[in-house]
Amino acid sequence: MISETELETKVQMEKTIVSLEKKLQRIRTGRANPSILDSVEVDYYGSNTPVSQMSNISIEDARTLSIVPWEKDQVQNIEKAIQSSDIGLQPATSGDVIRVIIPELTEETRKDLIKVAKSEAENSKVAIRNQRRDANALLKEFLNEKEISQDDLRRGEELIQKITDDFINKIDFLLEKKEKDLLEI
Repeated sequence: MISETELETKVQMEKTIVSLEKKLQRIRTGRANPSILDSVEVDYYGSNTPVSQMSNISIEDARTLSIVPWEKDQVQNIEKAIQSSDIGLQPATSGDVIRVIIPELTEETRKDLIKVAKSEAENSKVAIRNQRRDANALLKEFLNEKEISQDDLRRGEELIQKITDDFINKIDFLLEKKEKDLLEI
């Protein structure tokens, strides 16, 4: 009972960490990274399709992304989708290639992006704590059904708390890493 609860809690918390990593990747730094465009979707034959699924995205240099659509008639649609997205980038088209130049980050922009990263990290911590609460509630349910003893409950809660602390530390580490990345000039 306790080991199953522990395993399920770890799986849920790991999913939270993976989700946070994806969200932090989308926060742009001063360097080009194709994951910046993950949230950009284009109306492609009536359905919203991520740019990465309809083009080849590569890094030209440290601050330039190159996008080559598989269908040449989608160049304008991709360009419009990037312009209207909330990532704050302006594409430049030359023939069949769309170039997205990542602008230098100002001090103010860096601070704003750090605030966004901290907010995402805090949301992840809340999710981890909610998963801890759910696991502890499940253990108490086992106790009420007399499937585990009071000592097992205490051991289980301590184990869940240790797992929670480990995952909170992972979140803090990811946030610290992203902050360093954003402050790097």
